[in-house]
Amino acid sequence: MAKVKSQYRCSACGHEVAKWVGRCPGCGEWGSVDEAAPVVSSTGGSAARRALLPSTAAAPISTIDSQITRARSTGVSELDRVLGGGIVPGSVVLLSGEPGVGKSTLLLEVAHRWARQRDERSLYVTAEESAGQVRLRADRTDAVHERVYLAAESDLSTILGHVDQVRPTLLVVDSVQTMLAADVDGVIGGVTQVRAVTAALTSLAKASGIAVLLVGHVTKDGNLAGPRTLEHLVDVVLQFEGDKHSTLRMIRGIKNRFGSADEVGCFEMHDDGIVCVEDPSGLFLHHRADAVPGTAITVAMDGKRPLVGEVQGLTVETQAAMPRRAVSGLDYNRVSMVLAVLQSRCGLYLGKFEVYAATVGGMRLTEPAADLAVALAIASAERGKPLRAGTVILGEVGLAGEVRRVAGATRRLAEAERLGFTEALVPPGVDTSGLGLKIHEVTDVRTALTVTGLAKRNRPRLEAVE
Repeated sequence: MAKVKSQYRCSACGHEVAKWVGRCPGCGEWGSVDEAAPVVSSTGGSAARRALLPSTAAAPISTIDSQITRARSTGVSELDRVLGGGIVPGSVVLLSGEPGVGKSTLLLEVAHRWARQRDERSLYVTAEESAGQVRLRADRTDAVHERVYLAAESDLSTILGHVDQVRPTLLVVDSVQTMLAADVDGVIGGVTQVRAVTAALTSLAKASGIAVLLVGHVTKDGNLAGPRTLEHLVDVVLQFEGDKHSTLRMIRGIKNRFGSADEVGCFEMHDDGIVCVEDPSGLFLHHRADAVPGTAITVAMDGKRPLVGEVQGLTVETQAAMPRRAVSGLDYNRVSMVLAVLQSRCGLYLGKFEVYAATVGGMRLTEPAADLAVALAIASAERGKPLRAGTVILGEVGLAGEVRRVAGATRRLAEAERLGFTEALVPPGVDTSGLGLKIHEVTDVRTALTVTGLAKRNRPRLEAVE
């Protein structure tokens, strides 16, 4: 038989005693010993077999209501895509990104649309800007609404007081690294402070059902600043990316307890706010009337989203002992490998040429699926002959010159067909059933050069200067 024993614990140091005492034997604090949860102990007297009585009994998983985690739309379609349909009440979402990428602009738009599309309140708390600065941004982006409340505070206790007064269903905190928990040691932005603030806001979300959106800073390496436990405390971690030279912005899911973690949302930044881009493939293509040597089209998979992009290559004959190799938007090491394969396996000698390789529209192509497109773009530039219009190219290139299969090839080809492409160069074994594209299967790079008519040189070489 098991029996229930009372247990007493000091709230200051955690010391446990068998009976109540006025002064803690551990730390000497007066009046800090309180009764803790009852303990069930075995009659055998083994201390290792003690257990706390649960406050809520375990229930069969079939009886748990799944509707309590039903997502609610934010009104921003691309953000909903990444979140898995919207924000779940009581969840905590952490959004990180480089300074100036548009995090505050996006979340102010979310707070505005949340209040506009339903009769509920949203509270935007900022510690990095004044209330006047946020109002100026709201005027510029047309995000002013009577049910959007604004507070410029950095003290956690004061923020919790604002929540009690306003009673919002959505809370935006910008940013978690600038909040201060007065009863916790440490400086603002330190490990202890960030952990305490995040834990308190997470407890608030779970207890009240308020959806919480947190802005997080990043380090100079682009990683989320703060302790690693910060990512474990929250339900969703999103990364906001963007090039300062481009208007394109992307949100990537890093962690998502309510949906897929490999979705990507696309936005475009304008002077009057941030706009969702439902079909971003057109941003990465240069629309021209005539075909130009040195260009090739491929399809990248960003998460589950196929994106059609353009690879450009340029070769310039030079007398320099070490010709230049310049790469933008591509993996430099993979481009170097492709150049070696072209020379060793295909007889395309580029030792006296400067080689430039880049993408269009600020797109980053770092996956191996773009290898064959890079190879044909450079070969097209060196030969002085353009590829056929309407051709899309997929394939990973190995050191032996072989062309390997890539993941999601069918989805990539379907996206290319939707955008009007008519031909495709693909590795062998790709399922092309149901597609209207003219398919050319190539086993190696040399075969791909033959199929595209780049096996022979059309452009005359420059004569060496005496």
